[in-house]
Amino acid sequence: MKKRIVLQVFLTLAVSFLISFYGIFSAVDRWAMDAVYQTPTGTNNDIRIIAIDEKTLTAYGPFSTWSRERSAELITLLNGSEESKPAVIGFDIMFIGESNPAIDALLADACEGSDNVVTAVNIVNETVLETGEDNQLWENRLHISAVELPYEALLANSYIGFANTAPDSDSYIRRAILYRTYEGERIPSLSSAVYQIYCEKKGITPVWPTLGNYQEFLFGYSGKPGSYETVSLVDVLNGTVDARTFRDCIVLVGAYAPGMQDAYNTPVERSAQMYGVEIHANLIEALMEGHTGQEADKLATAAAIALLAALYYLLLKKTRIVSGAFVGVGMIGVWMFAGKLLYDQGTELSLLTLPLLLLLIYLIELVTGYIEERVRRGRVVNAFKKYVAPQVVDKLVKQDKFEVSLGGENRDIAVMFVDIRNFTTMSETLEPEQVMGILNEYLELTTDAIFRHGGTLDKFIGDATMAIFNAPFDLDDYVFGAVQAAREIIDGTDELNDRLKKQFGRTVSFGIGIHCGPAIVGNVGCGFRMDYTAIGDTVNTASRLEGSAESGQILISEDVYQRLQERILVKEIGSLHLKGKQNEFMVYEVSKL
Repeated sequence: MKKRIVLQVFLTLAVSFLISFYGIFSAVDRWAMDAVYQTPTGTNNDIRIIAIDEKTLTAYGPFSTWSRERSAELITLLNGSEESKPAVIGFDIMFIGESNPAIDALLADACEGSDNVVTAVNIVNETVLETGEDNQLWENRLHISAVELPYEALLANSYIGFANTAPDSDSYIRRAILYRTYEGERIPSLSSAVYQIYCEKKGITPVWPTLGNYQEFLFGYSGKPGSYETVSLVDVLNGTVDARTFRDCIVLVGAYAPGMQDAYNTPVERSAQMYGVEIHANLIEALMEGHTGQEADKLATAAAIALLAALYYLLLKKTRIVSGAFVGVGMIGVWMFAGKLLYDQGTELSLLTLPLLLLLIYLIELVTGYIEERVRRGRVVNAFKKYVAPQVVDKLVKQDKFEVSLGGENRDIAVMFVDIRNFTTMSETLEPEQVMGILNEYLELTTDAIFRHGGTLDKFIGDATMAIFNAPFDLDDYVFGAVQAAREIIDGTDELNDRLKKQFGRTVSFGIGIHCGPAIVGNVGCGFRMDYTAIGDTVNTASRLEGSAESGQILISEDVYQRLQERILVKEIGSLHLKGKQNEFMVYEVSKL
């Protein structure tokens, strides 16, 4: 048994480790992590968005037809006075290649000397196989094949930052890349470039996040779509919005209309996409507030989850299944609390893998325990039902332990005795196999009838059958049930005799006696051998009635008749002197139900 448990614990450990390490539950786990970790706390008023929205597009036409003069006009307007000059102006717009030389020069001149404009660049990635330092091939999914830069004059007069997003495999954006290196030059992201300039303007030392592969880091959103203060570009250019409201702020300019195809899935609002400029705003605030981090070490997490899962499995083996449920809930609660604490320290821990594993282990143990108990009890039932009343066996198997004690109880019962007439004489002329064959056919008929009407097969006494009704459990109509069983036995005689005639060349007939009243019912015997039975005058009287019955007769007592007189047809036999009784008994023969 111990070896089996050790093997099962080891198997639980191994399977749990593999499930965690390979992220079998990663989809649902990611959903839970988003729900717990991505809880917006409110946006920073120093970050504002000038939106190229529907109102602006209605006023100026499709963005593809715009001249770069509007961007130059906006920079000039914002930087034209110290009372309105923002700390940083970040364009989530690309000015790649030259268009109109005069207008291009106008935009470059607007940026010259301002020292606060960041324009977007585009990095073209491709997946290639590369050779690592250990001479092993690996798949680089972010190999830079090209960088699309602003035209030369603008590049010389502004800062740059790549605007590419870094969606996860499910297309949701939870991480960002701080910088990329191309041809020996480090290119920052648009958000990190804006953040660094803002820190310089404010005299703040920037705090950079811990980086993982590809210089990636996780970040937390401060707001949902539409949370940041946003104004239409057209309202700024036409003076509806005072430029002085942007003083010392971070101003981001970008697409804010569905038709511009710059919206993405984010974990803070699954029912609505977020515009790219808003994602940059959240990223900048995450850098400012330190809401960045990395995933917990994959190997260490898998090992911890596997150990806890194995421990829980072992605890389930030592405790009851209900207690095990509370233990599991407690472990899940501690795990969730630890996950939140670690997240606040910059480490993102898998949240649902352990709870799902514990639930799976609990369900497997529950189902396995149920099946094992059913099999175990089934074996006991199948064995015991061959020897004792099925009702008694059913009562025993419902107990937690199969313990039977001596003792009894007073119950009002109906007792039926059935006996084959002249069987002893007949058996003397038959072979032993024929005798047993006839007995087995007869006993099957009587037993089926007794069980069908709720009776308990007390015992076989040679060629006689004793049954009790209303024990060990209460029956609603037990006296009538006994008479019904007797009637079924008599009615089944013809069919039984047809079979016996064909097999053995013999037929049988029965005499049946039924009485009802108080009796002591329970287990009698000794510690190693017990019998569930009924004893008392009620039993003796039923036996005497059966002894007085002729072939095919069902004799009942006055007590039975008084209880059922409105439901059965009888023939009055009269007062009989039953063996062992001082007084005569009024006896009836059941004619019809």
